Amino acid sequence: MSQFEIYPAIDLKEGQGVRLLHGDFNKMTVYAPDPAAKAQEFLDLGANWVHVVDLDGALAGNGVNNAAVKAILATGAKIQLGGGIRTMTHIETWLDAGVERVILGTAALRDPQLVIDGARHFPGKIAVGADATGGMIAAEGWLDVSDVKATDLVRRFEDCGVAAVIFTDIGRDGALSGVNAQATAEIARAVSIPVIASGGVADETDISACLAERDSGIAGVITGRAIYDGRLDLAKAIAMAKEG
Repeated sequence: MSQFEIYPAIDLKEGQGVRLLHGDFNKMTVYAPDPAAKAQEFLDLGANWVHVVDLDGALAGNGVNNAAVKAILATGAKIQLGGGIRTMTHIETWLDAGVERVILGTAALRDPQLVIDGARHFPGKIAVGADATGGMIAAEGWLDVSDVKATDLVRRFEDCGVAAVIFTDIGRDGALSGVNAQATAEIARAVSIPVIASGGVADETDISACLAERDSGIAGVITGRAIYDGRLDLAKAIAMAKEG
């Protein structure tokens, strides 16, 4: 069984690290005016990865916070990047820049062939973002809720070489209401692809809840506001993950 990973998150808007409540751009708090410095803090605490999302890019359909992403890369951080990556050129550009893994969310819904082609061309470098509300996939910066079930979406990519699925419960994102380990485990059991839990992490009990579902296929947890607010000790969470 591979290492269970803790992914501290940096969501970028206008060059700063922010957190949204339920994905609402009108409910935003700035936590990291210098995203690269924050990424360095995460590395110093023992993080193997940093989860980065270009929120402006997710709305625009292309990279907007490129300078901030490149500054994070300059720290030596191994990052998975999402937000506005919707073409093979986007994928190639970021992988060439040093991004370890790109996340296709809206593209996974609108252009599944891009995910398939990307995973085949770049094995281990493509993740699918399954962002859902009420179990249904949302796209375009979460503004457009589809009629596609999260489990149905991820099954489309079962055999094409996708490295991971990131399942986000939008209703819990940024709310510190507890990770939806049960729904994440359901997604994980539906496919053989490792699944990363996201949305609602409040404290170490959420890390424990996901660790308890490792056999279901949960391979990690993304956490943002909980570590920024001091509710979750990142170094302790990483230690918990290593202990299994």
